[in-house]
Amino acid sequence: MWRILLIQGANMIHLGKREPEIYGKTTASELDTMLHQHAHSKGYELEIFYTNVEGEAINRIYQAVEESVDGLVMNPAGFNYAGYALRDCVKGAALPYVEVHMTNVEARGIRCLIAPVADGVIFGLGVHSYILGLDAMLYLLSNSPAGTRKSRGGQSGQA
Repeated sequence: MWRILLIQGANMIHLGKREPEIYGKTTASELDTMLHQHAHSKGYELEIFYTNVEGEAINRIYQAVEESVDGLVMNPAGFNYAGYALRDCVKGAALPYVEVHMTNVEARGIRCLIAPVADGVIFGLGVHSYILGLDAMLYLLSNSPAGTRKSRGGQSGQA
């Protein structure tokens, strides 16, 4: 059974409450229920981790590597603006990584700092972006040699 970690970045715990005209009315709890139902129906294990602190996200990703989690799906949300440390972590962890965003970040003029190290990015489809992101991760895991971790592309930040 595949094990996937979904990280919800800054402000995502306030789904349905914060700017519903942009992010919709689905609450974080409702989204979690929908995603756990998806995991159950597709036969994989899903952990959802919310944090407003970039360092906590970094620690959770490295913990996932130690726990042999198979893949990472993340909506970095507010971490996109200055998330160089998070990008370096994702790159260094070398887990298969799919980035998701509920809104069309391109249309909103948001530059995603972490996306260059992703295997794929899905955005603009509301909460359905998560379902597609998880399906994309299942595709990646099913079509890569077992036990391998890819090195990441993109540029590393300054240490």
